[in-house]
Amino acid sequence: MSRRDAYLKEMGLTPLWKKREAASEAPPPAGGGDIAAMDWEQLQAAVAACTRCPLHQSRTQGVFGVGDPNADWLIVGEAPGADEDAQGEPFVGQAGKLLDNMLKSIGLKRGDKAYIANVLKSRPPGNRNPEPEEVAACMPYLQRQVELIRPRIILAVGRFAAQALLGTDASIGSLRGQVHRFQGIPVIVTYHPAYLLRALTEKAKAWEDLCLARETFAGLEK
Repeated sequence: MSRRDAYLKEMGLTPLWKKREAASEAPPPAGGGDIAAMDWEQLQAAVAACTRCPLHQSRTQGVFGVGDPNADWLIVGEAPGADEDAQGEPFVGQAGKLLDNMLKSIGLKRGDKAYIANVLKSRPPGNRNPEPEEVAACMPYLQRQVELIRPRIILAVGRFAAQALLGTDASIGSLRGQVHRFQGIPVIVTYHPAYLLRALTEKAKAWEDLCLARETFAGLEK
């Protein structure tokens, strides 16, 4: 047991990795059918009607994703916010504009060789952080999206997106600057655009991440 886990145990707290482990071992929530066997249209319908976690009770609609379903690039965010919940599309509003500019800086644009999705398909109330049980309920949808899109590279934006894809509690700072893998696909981690709007000094680091992603993709092309 690590010193950190020993301290959490002494304080009567449960480490986040144990919460995720318990959530992954729990029986599958009701609704959604056999997600691993769904085609694109079936998957969209399942997200629209999903009741796999309590978030369906407060959402306006499920946010499936947007872009090219045969994309080389998959951009994965954390969860829909208020604007996304209202419009049914990920990354709209100011954060969405910044993401579009980030993609433009490496020669991409929304809908052209890029697909944008979130780990959670339903908005958490008050834009709170996703709970491990919610991530566990939604991950099969994202996994199936990855299998159907078959992207060549994944850009994980934000801490929860990175942690969900990589199965880790590590900080985003420690995950940056490396090429990770999800289902054999290279994963580059960077900051969420909403965070960059609040922390302008971190934009230089995000640019480094985008350059790493572009270089990694160029290496795949060779």
